[in-house]
This record gives sequence, structure tokens and C-alpha cells, in this order.
Amino acid sequence: MNTVLLRQVPGISPVHRLWAGTKMIGVFLISVVLMFIPSWPVLGVMVAFLIFVGALARLPLGTLPRLPWWFWALLAGGALVNAPVGGEAVLRYAQIVMLGLILVTAALLIAWTTPMSDIAPALATLGAPLRRIRVPVDEWAVVVALTLRGLPLLMEEIRILRAARRLRPRAGLFSRAADNTIIDILTAAMAVSTRRAGELGEAITARGGTGQLTAHPGAPGRRDALALAAVLTVCLGSVALHLLL
Repeated sequence: MNTVLLRQVPGISPVHRLWAGTKMIGVFLISVVLMFIPSWPVLGVMVAFLIFVGALARLPLGTLPRLPWWFWALLAGGALVNAPVGGEAVLRYAQIVMLGLILVTAALLIAWTTPMSDIAPALATLGAPLRRIRVPVDEWAVVVALTLRGLPLLMEEIRILRAARRLRPRAGLFSRAADNTIIDILTAAMAVSTRRAGELGEAITARGGTGQLTAHPGAPGRRDALALAAVLTVCLGSVALHLLL
């Protein structure tokens, strides 16, 4: 599966130039609308809006994930399980699947158009009011930033380990080596992750600690206000369309 996950797609577009916090607020607004009104008109409006945002960001079609066949087989299996209950259950199942895909795509649009180094400062800025009640906003922002930065590295390490495993001589179908393939890969991935975490911690300490990850936050500008106004208009328009239909 050739997938670009949690990595910025290089480019210059109005979406790329937006502040990271603006994109997070936009996704949050879309999520709230879909959470309370997951009807087909609302889902259709959100799909059209996300396609428009992707086109505005000039993202190539190769950016979209190429999901494996078993993913679509599981979705089809879920529809077959709900089929005996009736057509209403199948439609409800399809709405839930569409809702999940929209939310995942919206989150991926943030990753594809935003440098990972901008995520932690944006989260710290958005969570600034919570500091008054002694919520560790900066620490949470650092955890999220490091998680987003480490997941692509972990996925790449697992791909390398799987490729190295394929180069080994094939074991018998009922042999102990064949049974321990997944365990060996997971164990090696945990060992590599532990080593990388230690190296990352030393690098962060050498550069002044975790406070540097949330320093120099960006600030919203006029284009961010226009973008949020557009998202709010789409959300309100979808709700109005739902009420009319």
C-alpha cells in the first residue's frame, strides 16, 4: 500500500499558507456538525467541500491512500451482516462508514498541508485558556507533536522489517518459525522504537528541551478569518439543507 500519511505534501497553495490552528478549528467544526447531523445531505456537502479543499491545495491524486482489498472486503462484509435486518440498517451502516471516511480525510488534509513542526505551537496557542486551571497544555502539545512525528518513522521501520523478513528462507507451514513471524516483527519494531525514542530524547535535550517544540507559535491572519468564515458557512449551509430536506 503506497500511502502518504502524516507527512506534508510539498506545495504552495492558500491551504498550505493557513495557520495550523485554523485548520484544526475547521476540522473540529465539521466533526461537530457530522456528530449531531450525519444525514446524507450533510455528508454530501462535506464530501464536496473536502474535494474542493484538496483541489485548492493542489494535492496530486497519488496522495490519496490506496487501501488494500481486505479493507473493502470488511466493509462489504459489514453491509452483508446488516442486510438481513433491512434496508434501513444498511443505509445507517453506510452513513457511519461515510462519516468515518470524511473525518479521517479531513484529518489527513491537515497533515498533507501542514508542517509537523507547526502542530505543537498551534495546539499550545489554542489551549492557552486552559493554563488558568493548571492544565499541562504545553506537555500535551508536545506529546501530540512527537506522536505525529514518530508514527511515519515507525511505519517505515515496520516496512523495512517486513522486507527483511521476506528475504529469509521460507519456513514450513506448520513450523515454529512460521508461527512467530508476527511476534518477531513486533519485537524488533519495539526495540527499534525504544532506540529511536532514546535518540530523540537526547536530541531534544541538546536543543533546549521540549519547550522549544511549542515556541515561536504562528498567528492567524486575514486569510485565516476568511477560511474559518468559509467553513462556518459550509457547516451552516449543510444544516439548513438538512432541515429543508
